[in-house]
Amino acid sequence: MYYFLIAQLPYLNYGEAPPISSAAFKELCRGYLLPGHFKLLRHCVCGMPEGANRTEKFRAVDSAFIKKWRKRERTLTLALAQSRAARLKTEAPPAEHWDTDAENQAKAAASMDNPLEAELFLDKGRWDAVEQLRQNAYFSVNAVYAYMLKLLLIERRAAFNTEKGFAEYKALYASIMEKAPGIGATGDS
Repeated sequence: MYYFLIAQLPYLNYGEAPPISSAAFKELCRGYLLPGHFKLLRHCVCGMPEGANRTEKFRAVDSAFIKKWRKRERTLTLALAQSRAARLKTEAPPAEHWDTDAENQAKAAASMDNPLEAELFLDKGRWDAVEQLRQNAYFSVNAVYAYMLKLLLIERRAAFNTEKGFAEYKALYASIMEKAPGIGATGDS
């Protein structure tokens, strides 16, 4: 259905720099996609949609691909929250077992010591899930949605900056330790 659009797109490889920005891709899609398909591009997000909380349900969309993706992302997000809550001994949101693979990835990522490695692990799992959802739909609207998600994933990976991330982590950790009663900035009581 969208042969001309998809045929002109540069190939995406996980771990390489994005050849086009997601914003530029979205603008390109404006001229090719049917209005209803174009509107659904905004639902192609990684993680919870902006402004959503972990307990609210997603609005219904008319796309099996996006529904499956969102269920996977919701499962992943809730499983991560449960793992973190268990580690911190706090209350967690209720589980929703829609995607066992996403749950397993969240548990594996939560057990990793290096936060950057955990994020990269999760994003590689997302990349693989997009491929699985897309299946052999090379020129359908699902291929367009998959391309958008992959662009978002490689943009996210390209935005990781180890030094800046570590500096922010240290500042956040120090801030938490200052607020914790009886614990010094080094974490010693």
